[in-house]
Amino acid sequence: MVKIVDLLVRRDSYTHEEFADRWQGDHSELAKDLPGLQRYVTSVPTDPERAAYDGVLELYFEDMDALSEAFDSDLAETVQADAAEFIDLEAGPRMIVEETVQLDERDD
Repeated sequence: MVKIVDLLVRRDSYTHEEFADRWQGDHSELAKDLPGLQRYVTSVPTDPERAAYDGVLELYFEDMDALSEAFDSDLAETVQADAAEFIDLEAGPRMIVEETVQLDERDD
């Protein structure tokens, strides 16, 4: 399982609340249909005034091939164009990682 982790910064023309509403609303409806996407997690800070980022995005794929196929799709172009309207895509860091779960109490 591979995961993209993005730390997101909103565009200056959006308040944090407007950003979160757009990201977790209409944008999520588009993005959740990316081909091969297995898990899609959005997180916003509990105290946005004190946070360096406006959100954390996690996208899970079976492997790097599935991730590449998703981002080569027509839908990915639409998703990226929509994101660029409210996210400063160059401002926050991105990591592609292999996740190793050390503990998950939900599995018990």
